[in-house]
Amino acid sequence: MTFQLTQIDFQTILPSMIMFGMGMVVLLLETLRRSGSTTPLAVVSLLSLAAAGYASAVQLGWGGQGFSGSVIADDFSLAFNLVFVTATALVILISIPYLEKSGLKYGEYYALLLFATGGMMVMGSSLDLLMIFVGLEILSISSYILCGMLRADVRSNESAMKYFLLGAFATGFLLYGMVMIYGATGTIHLRKIGAALAQPEMYSNPYIWFGMGLLIVGFGFKLALAPFHMWTPDVYEGAPTAVTAFLSVGPKAAGFAALIRVMIEGLGRMHNEWDMVFWVLAALTMTLGNVVAIQQNNIKRMLAYSSIAHAGYILAALVVATEEGLGAILFYSLVYVFMNIGVFAILILAATPKNERLTFDDYKGFGYVSPLLGLAMFVFMLSMMGIPLTGGFVGKFQIFKAVVDQGYIWLAIVGVLNSVVSVYYYLRIVVVMYMQPQDSKSINEKPAFSLPLAVAITASLAGVVFLGILPAGWMEFSSHSVSVLVASF
Repeated sequence: MTFQLTQIDFQTILPSMIMFGMGMVVLLLETLRRSGSTTPLAVVSLLSLAAAGYASAVQLGWGGQGFSGSVIADDFSLAFNLVFVTATALVILISIPYLEKSGLKYGEYYALLLFATGGMMVMGSSLDLLMIFVGLEILSISSYILCGMLRADVRSNESAMKYFLLGAFATGFLLYGMVMIYGATGTIHLRKIGAALAQPEMYSNPYIWFGMGLLIVGFGFKLALAPFHMWTPDVYEGAPTAVTAFLSVGPKAAGFAALIRVMIEGLGRMHNEWDMVFWVLAALTMTLGNVVAIQQNNIKRMLAYSSIAHAGYILAALVVATEEGLGAILFYSLVYVFMNIGVFAILILAATPKNERLTFDDYKGFGYVSPLLGLAMFVFMLSMMGIPLTGGFVGKFQIFKAVVDQGYIWLAIVGVLNSVVSVYYYLRIVVVMYMQPQDSKSINEKPAFSLPLAVAITASLAGVVFLGILPAGWMEFSSHSVSVLVASF
């Protein structure tokens, strides 16, 4: 049988092709750059993301498949592409001044962000396990390098090494799980795996159960689900702050996109078996993340455990596996991009070349030193708490509503209680900014203006407020985008 590439094959992977192609262009431009700022490379990267976002938007409603059905350009993958593009664009904006402050003149930084984004797009659009693995490894290898970009910083080197070692360990679990499922079903195509599971005798095959378990463990590491979260706080603390912002949103959204594909399209017939596993993981993840976050004095570590907790909220929506639940995951992924990157943008703006300003004590009286930044931080914290009129509230409400509608009452109770617990450490920074007097160690000068950071903070703030006040458009789009998966579930 001969295999010929067609226009449809390339059209299905056009957004990721733009990312990989422009990543190589950025690398080439870096070799031609003799000295000076890397900002022109950032501009090229932003234009590349705009092109990929446009390519994704114009394909909405198409649903074409390419490369013998191993990739698909359906609304689910294209909607997640828009989330990936938004996240990376905001990260590039906050990276421009961060690289200047840190003395990093490595143009390959932006190429790696584009490669990582391309890997995320491959993960979301893959219909077979091998393609998911390829996308995941492109994302992972790029992320390992990004974590170690501060070559002279021991913490950055340690962060990259820990991430690499534990990431490789998780990859082993994931790959063994894929091999076992292939051994049991004779295919790596997700829809063919789902068809094979229609045969009752398949459930007596132990390879199916071991394979599913290993896949859950592998994705658990990648998504920082408890008890597979141990790498997260150290990696987040040691990585460059702009990279930490990227790790907290992009790879997490891509991991959930791939996990949804695998569990719904591949292992959907085993929902009654894996839903309680995810029930336990969701409850454990959100509880551990929130309880340990209370004890942190370093804001990056606090945000690391906060990220773990939010992964637990999102996983709760996957438990129910309904259109409303999966739509809530897509909705919340975009909200989380805005509110999390907004916080990191403020941290970068407040930092100095000699002091990153990452402890709570650094922000004593900050609301009076810089009223606008203090107000923005306050709004982002309100959204993370899930207070009404913010995107965080609407996202959590949708998740808990979907959980309750399917009868998982106790999971919803655990989620709501954890949201209450999170108020303590999110409100802590607000109390520090407005209710504690400044001292010699706190920020006493107004941060210098930076146009890229101002754009990133303004866009993030607008996203959080808009999705909190007028959420209907993105909510409806999210539900429509996941309907293509639920229809075959």
